[in-house]
Parts: sequence; C-alpha cells; structure tokens
Amino acid sequence: MKKILKNGFYLFFPLILGSIVGFLISDSIDYVELIKPPLAPPKLAFPIAWSIIYLLMGISYFILKRHDLADSDDKLIYYGQLIVNLLWSIIFFLLKWRFISVIWIILLDILVIYMISLFKKKNKIAAWLNLPYLLWILFATYLTIGIYILN
Repeated sequence: MKKILKNGFYLFFPLILGSIVGFLISDSIDYVELIKPPLAPPKLAFPIAWSIIYLLMGISYFILKRHDLADSDDKLIYYGQLIVNLLWSIIFFLLKWRFISVIWIILLDILVIYMISLFKKKNKIAAWLNLPYLLWILFATYLTIGIYILN
C-alpha cells in the first residue's frame, strides 16, 4: 500500500498542485478580457493542455524514481521548475504583474530545457515526455509577451 501511495504521489503531484493553484486563482483569471496576440487559443484549451502536461511531467519523474535514476540535481530541478511554473499563474493572473510574468516564464523556459537535458542523460523517455511541456511553455512565452505588449 505504501508503494502505491508513493507511486501515486510521483504520478499525480504536479496535476494536484496545478489544480489547487487553478482553483485558488480562478476568480482572478481575466484571459477573456485581455487583448491577445494572434494564435491565442480559447480559454478552454488551457485546463485540457495543462492536465495532460502535468500528467506527463509526473510520469517522467516517476520513471526516474522507479528505476532509482533520480539524484539530488534531478530532484532540485524538477521541483524547482514546478514551483516556478505554479508561481507564474499567481504572478500573471492573481497579481497581474505582466512584465514580471514575462521574465518569470523565460526563467521557466530555461529551467525546463535544463530539466530535459538532465533527464535525457538518465532516461530518454523521461526526457521526451517533457517535450510537449516545453513546446507549450514556449507558446505560453509568446502569449505572455504578446499580452504584455498589447495590454
């Protein structure tokens, strides 16, 4: 039973945290009212995309943990980028610090690229599972910059 809980923690921790942050900021999300750059998806796309991404992120770290491949650097970068990720929503939507959110998401881009490079050294599947995450946050960087400029 303990092993099942531990595995469930690794698999679903990002999704649970993302859901909590989403719930906490839900009344502050002003995405519909913002002037958005071209290619901005509808509001409905975000919870779907993030649910998939958080699950893939959890699976990737679970793979490293299950095979005893994760060291302290992997743990630090994984949880560090997750914290930066979650704080972006608070900075952008709750605090409405648009310029700071641009800098913050660029930091997230760098951390995720580094995390993927670390994971790739240990397990290529764990690394590749984070490719949709990287692509999505690069797109989110474009949206964040566009929203900052347009608003």
